[in-house]
Amino acid sequence: MSKDKYYIIDFDSTFTQVEALDELGAISLQNHPDREQILEQVKHITDSAMAGSSSFAEGLSKRLELLQAHQNHLPQLIGTLKEKVSESIRRNKDFLHQYSDHILIVSSGFKEFITPIVTEYGIKEENIYANTFQVDEQGNLVGFDTENLLSRDKGKIKLLEQLALPGDVYVLGDGYTDYEIKEAGMANKFYAFTENVTRDSVVAKAEHIAPSLDEFLYQNKLPMAISYPKNRISVLLLENVHPQAVDLFRKEGYQVETVNGALSEEELCEKIKNVSILGIRSKTHVTRKVLEHANRLMCVGAFCIGTNQIDLDACLEAGITVFNAPYSNTRSVVELALGEIIMLSRGVVDKSNKMHQGQWDKSAKGSFEVRDKKLGIVGYGNIGAQLSVLAEAMGMEVYYYDVIEKLQLGNARKCSTLHELLEKVDIVTLHVDGRPENKNMFGADEFAAIKDGAIFLNLSRGHVVDIEALVQSIKSGKVSGAGVDVFPEEPATNSDPFESELSGLPNVILTPHVGGSTSEAQVNIANFVPNRMMDYINSGNTYGSVNFPNLQLPELKNAHRLIHIHANVPGVLANINQVLAKNQVNILGQYLKTNERVGYVITDIDKAYDKQVINDMKQVGHTIKFRILY
Repeated sequence: MSKDKYYIIDFDSTFTQVEALDELGAISLQNHPDREQILEQVKHITDSAMAGSSSFAEGLSKRLELLQAHQNHLPQLIGTLKEKVSESIRRNKDFLHQYSDHILIVSSGFKEFITPIVTEYGIKEENIYANTFQVDEQGNLVGFDTENLLSRDKGKIKLLEQLALPGDVYVLGDGYTDYEIKEAGMANKFYAFTENVTRDSVVAKAEHIAPSLDEFLYQNKLPMAISYPKNRISVLLLENVHPQAVDLFRKEGYQVETVNGALSEEELCEKIKNVSILGIRSKTHVTRKVLEHANRLMCVGAFCIGTNQIDLDACLEAGITVFNAPYSNTRSVVELALGEIIMLSRGVVDKSNKMHQGQWDKSAKGSFEVRDKKLGIVGYGNIGAQLSVLAEAMGMEVYYYDVIEKLQLGNARKCSTLHELLEKVDIVTLHVDGRPENKNMFGADEFAAIKDGAIFLNLSRGHVVDIEALVQSIKSGKVSGAGVDVFPEEPATNSDPFESELSGLPNVILTPHVGGSTSEAQVNIANFVPNRMMDYINSGNTYGSVNFPNLQLPELKNAHRLIHIHANVPGVLANINQVLAKNQVNILGQYLKTNERVGYVITDIDKAYDKQVINDMKQVGHTIKFRILY
C-alpha cells in the first residue's frame, strides 16, 4: 500500500447518488403546501453553487432557511442516504477499508448525517471533514458553525492548506469546489465524478473524468472489486429500446449510446467498433460482415422474441453470446390477437370507418360471436399456447399444429398436418418463428384449403405469408377478414412511408408491427434482456442464451473466475487443466458445457496465482475468447 498518497472523496452526489440537503427538504417539507416550489428552489441553489456560479456560503444559509428542518428529521434522512450510496462505492467497499488511513471525506455537507453513512464503509471518523448544524432550543436546524472552514467560500482549499497532507493528493468529486482544490495547487489530480451527475462547468475544467470509482481505481492502479472498470463496457442500443434498459446499463456503470432507428449493414459496421454490448430489435441485421468489424463485442441482445435478424452461427464462432426475450411480450401479442379476432368477427373496423364517413350501418349481417368458433393456431410456442388457454376460456374450440411435439394445454386438440387444421377451423392465426424455411409457408394452396369465409391473422413474421395470395383470397371472399401486424418489407423508421397491397381492403386490420409493443411488454423486455447480458459479463452465466451452451453458475466468492470459450474439439479441457497445474493454480470449482460448435469452460481459482497463467490460458489451442473475473 502506498504511504504517500491521499484520496479526497466528496460526499454529496459522489459518495451518495444524491444531494443530502435536497433529500432533507423532501422529508422536512413533506406537508408544506409549497413543497415542490421550495424543493426546486433548493435544488437550483445547490446546482448553482456546485457549478461555481454563486457563493457557496450564502447558498448554504439560504438552503437551511428554506428547509425548515428539525433534528428529528435526521434519522429518516440517514436511512434514505444509506439506500442511496453510489453503486461503484458499494462495489469497492474493500478498497475503502484497506486504504482507510489515506482516505478523507471532505464535504460541505454535515457530519450529523455523513458520519453514520461513511463509517459503515471503513472511513475513519477522524478523517471526516464537514460542517456541523446549529440547533435551537426546539431542535430546529437553524444554522451551522461559521468557524468551520468548510462553511465558507473556498473552504475546501483553506482546509487542505491547514491539513498540509505529506504526500500526493487525489480528489474525486462532482462539484466546482472539488475542482478548486486542484486549481489552487492543493491536489495533484482532480477527477470529475460523473456516475450520478454531470456538471458541464466542472467536466470542462477537469483533466480527468471518472464515470465511476472503478475507473478512478483503474487509472491509479488501485485494487478494484471487478476485473475491469465497468465504464469501459460500451453499450450501443438501437431502434428505440425502452429507457429502462438504458437506466439499468448506466446504473451498472456501463457507457451507453442510443440510436432511434435501425442501422444498415454499412452503418452498423462503422458503429460497432469498440462496442461491448449491442442491443437491437427486429429491423437491424447483425451479419457476419458486421461481426468482422466488432473488435470488442461480447454479447448481442435482441429486445424482442425473434433472433432471425442475427447470424447466430457467426456469433458463436466469434465467441459472442446472444440473448432475447422469449416470454416478455407474450401476453401483449396474445391480447392483440384476441382483440382482432373479435373485431374481425364483428366487422368492427368497416363499421367504424363508415361511421367516420357519416354512414349509419346498423346490421347483424356478417357479425358473429367467437364463442363455439373453432380457432386454429399454427405454431404452438409461448404465444400460441397462451392464446390457446385464453381463447378456450372465451368458449372457443382450439386446434393447433406445430412441427415440434408440444404438450397441449387445456382441451386444445393437436392436428397431424397443417391442412388437417385448415379444413377444421373458422379462424387461422400464425405464431411461427422466422426461420428461412418458413418463408411463404402460407400461400395459395393453404388459402385454398381453409373454410370459405374464414378469418386469418398473421402476428408472427412478415415473410411467412405470400401477400399476393392473401390479397386474392380477401378479394374473392375466401377470407372474410384479416389481421396483419408484420410484413415482408417494413419501413426502417416511423418517418418512412408504408405501402402494401393489403391497404384499403375490406375488414382488414393492419398494424405496424406492434404486437409486442405495449408499455408492459417493453418494460418487461427492458428488464429481462439487460439483466441476462449483465449477468453474463459480470459472472459468466449463459443461462437463457440462444446460441451458447447454457450454464447457470454459482455466485463467485473469494475466488477469481476464468472464462474460456473454445472450439469444441477433443483435448481442450485437458490442456486448460495442464496450464493450471503447470502454474500451480488451485481449482476451487470447474464447470463445462458444450454444443456441437463450441465449448464453454468456467474455472474458479484461488485469488493467489502467478499472472503468467493468464497469458498461458490465452495460448491454449482452439481458444476463441478468454477473460477473467475478479
